[in-house]
Amino acid sequence: DRLQRQMCIRDRYHAQETIVVTGLGETEFMSDLIVWNGFITAEARNVEAGYAQIESSKKKVYDYLLSKGIAAEAVVFQFVNVNKQYEPVYSANGSWAGQRFTGYRLSQGFTVESKSVDAVENVSREISSLIAQGVSIEAMQPDYYYTKLDDVKLSLIEKASADARVRAEKIAVNAGAKLGGVASARMGVFQITGANTNEEFSAGGSFNTSSRQKKARITMRVEYRIK
Repeated sequence: DRLQRQMCIRDRYHAQETIVVTGLGETEFMSDLIVWNGFITAEARNVEAGYAQIESSKKKVYDYLLSKGIAAEAVVFQFVNVNKQYEPVYSANGSWAGQRFTGYRLSQGFTVESKSVDAVENVSREISSLIAQGVSIEAMQPDYYYTKLDDVKLSLIEKASADARVRAEKIAVNAGAKLGGVASARMGVFQITGANTNEEFSAGGSFNTSSRQKKARITMRVEYRIK
């Protein structure tokens, strides 16, 4: 029992010979890849007429994108979806009597993925020009990405580690001790939010795609030995 008490005292004393700090690394960067999704639609009494409308709209969209400086290989059209349309039928007394076939609704999605961020961004804001050409089109807000996130992450780890070192040295000096080597280090969650926004961080990590200008953040929890 005496030996166990002595070992506990030594372990407790040893545990107090470390400093634990959390360092922060932050940076802002501009997205270099944009992804814009949308789809064109057509309604017709028969499938053939619907396909003809889709093909006409597809050509107008494709030509318009190329005229705005977007590369052909950046534009991908998906397969055409065909759905039968019905309307409810009611009897003279107002009770439901079934449904009546009214025609077909066709839709074809498309994706524009490009590093020409300005060009695609401008087109996404000007789809009224396509609507004026008779194109039935619906489009989403663009998503913004960065293709060199690994480089950003490594840079932030270095920044956070350096920040942790500075914090630990200040604590050690104030305590009249000297900082030793690293006993342990643990990286926090990699967070990407929109720059100049009030987005909240999440336990699983935020990954903003709606903002072109982004902010990346990472923390490092480092335990230092003291001399």
